[in-house]
Amino acid sequence: MHNQSSTHRVFTIAAVVAALLLSGCETTTNWLKGRKTAEPTDEVILDSTEANVYLNEMFELISGYPATQAEIFADAESAATLTPGPSTQLRYALVLATPGHSGSNDAEAQRLLRDILAQTEMMTTAETALATIYLRDVETRMVLNSESRRLRSESTQAATTEEAAISQRMARIEAENRQLREALAEAEGKLEAITSIERSIREQSGDNDPQ
Repeated sequence: MHNQSSTHRVFTIAAVVAALLLSGCETTTNWLKGRKTAEPTDEVILDSTEANVYLNEMFELISGYPATQAEIFADAESAATLTPGPSTQLRYALVLATPGHSGSNDAEAQRLLRDILAQTEMMTTAETALATIYLRDVETRMVLNSESRRLRSESTQAATTEEAAISQRMARIEAENRQLREALAEAEGKLEAITSIERSIREQSGDNDPQ
């Protein structure tokens, strides 16, 4: 179920990015190094190959075996460390932002994506779109996780408070029962003493009767 949800999100992202890349309503200049600048009257149709590279790797990440996931994570982390730049940092951030593997880290992904989007002049349109979409996804997930933790905490606290209240009530009932047992024992003792006195009086009265 989790992989299906993640897969659906990947294809949703792909559809959004494809729509952005295929849009002919705005001009995009030099989105890839060496590409001819489009004239205002030209129809701008951007190649989605670059976005597909990222998305295909994210698909492999969420649908692959643990060994494959670990390999993709290690490779992305190494590239971002050894050759830091918008593309390698974006790739690593997308890996961190993808749930379902041991290297997922929403907080670090959020930090990297924000840093990346602060330097969009060094990024292509496809990269900017991916970074924006994944940042929104990560931030939404972080809010939901925070709310979930808060509700669990409140539930645990309520359960603890209720348990403490029950313990107090049980202790109070036990104390009342102990007092009742002590009162009953005292009453039984007094009753036995009275009975003994009455028996003694009857016996004395019998001894004093004339024969």
